[in-house]
Amino acid sequence: MLNEELQKADWKNEKHVPVIEAGSAKKDEMFDVKVTIGKEVAHPNTTGHHIRWIELYFKPEGASFPFQVGRVQFTAHGESTEGVDEGPVHTHHS
Repeated sequence: MLNEELQKADWKNEKHVPVIEAGSAKKDEMFDVKVTIGKEVAHPNTTGHHIRWIELYFKPEGASFPFQVGRVQFTAHGESTEGVDEGPVHTHHS
């Protein structure tokens, strides 16, 4: 079933692939998870081309459906009435 959900390939030159880094944990222990977009090749962050949100899911072994762990939204991408990429604020997705 895992192969149905994940694709394996050399993604080093792809800027849209999420990289999930997580430490190991035991039952009922908290642990950190870091999600990066375009780890090897930086993803641009412009008004016209940006990451708006990232969601993280977990599917326990034997479960029928995944559980949503979290969602992060990046809503400031330089939108401005002065033109593309002219706004004073840009969020970054890593």
